[in-house]
Amino acid sequence: MATKFTPLKDHDTPIKVLFTGYLCTVGIGYFFALLQILFTHGMADGQFGLSIDDIVYSYYGNRSGTVLENQLNGAMKANASAEERFDIIEWVRKGADEDDYEKDGIKKIIEERCVMCHNESASIPNFQDFAKLKALTSEDEGATFSSLTRVSHIHLFGISFIFMFVGLIFSFAETTTTEYKCIAIGMPYAFLIADILSWWLTKIHPMFAWLVIFAGMGMGVSFIFMWATSILEMWLYKPVFETGLGTKYLALRDNPNASLFKQLKPLLITGIELAKKGFACAYDVCLHQLWPKLKALLDKNKKS
Repeated sequence: MATKFTPLKDHDTPIKVLFTGYLCTVGIGYFFALLQILFTHGMADGQFGLSIDDIVYSYYGNRSGTVLENQLNGAMKANASAEERFDIIEWVRKGADEDDYEKDGIKKIIEERCVMCHNESASIPNFQDFAKLKALTSEDEGATFSSLTRVSHIHLFGISFIFMFVGLIFSFAETTTTEYKCIAIGMPYAFLIADILSWWLTKIHPMFAWLVIFAGMGMGVSFIFMWATSILEMWLYKPVFETGLGTKYLALRDNPNASLFKQLKPLLITGIELAKKGFACAYDVCLHQLWPKLKALLDKNKKS
């Protein structure tokens, strides 16, 4: 039966350039979103790299200390010297008294190290207002319900639009059956809702931190599959699907006796290998190139 749509490889070149430009842009955006997670949530326990503890501390909180103390030992560790962090933590543990705030030199440290970001023009707590700084000397209970509400609706609206257009482009693919297309297009929405829900559940109990990582991985896998399939069909259809590795997948796809696992196995193996190489490359770049440069920049700002 003839297809009821124009396959990606048969679209006019301007349309393919339009689709490719969008996919490349959101792909780069997705990469920087992962970097942002590494540099924010990934530093919650004071160590570079995302872990279960990072998720728990970000949403449920580290109930063994105060918000300010945990930030100084976690994500904000590089922004002040060990001595300065010790002085602030000691002041917090003594009760964070306003009279001692200036007398013990805490105000000077805050103004030199924190106010450059924590000021009245920023969306984060304004440390020029002592009352807002004082509020962070209470027990660390993680993300507030108001912040979760704000971030949840932003992510639901924004990310759903991204996947709508990625899914629309992918819907013109011809190497994937209608059933698999429906699964691939629907997956990111299911995982997006699960991801947002997992934040709230982790806020209530830390055992749900695993769900945050699982949902995030689900979104990533569906995004990579749709992205890679669309790009390959538009520009590399012949070397991949007519003479390359894709021919094995197409043969299995069209074989009525082949099981679902056998149909997906070549794609899964290729996808896992590409993901491993991509993650290893990204991790190496972040750990050995971006992080040292960022740390040097932070050290330079501290000295100035």
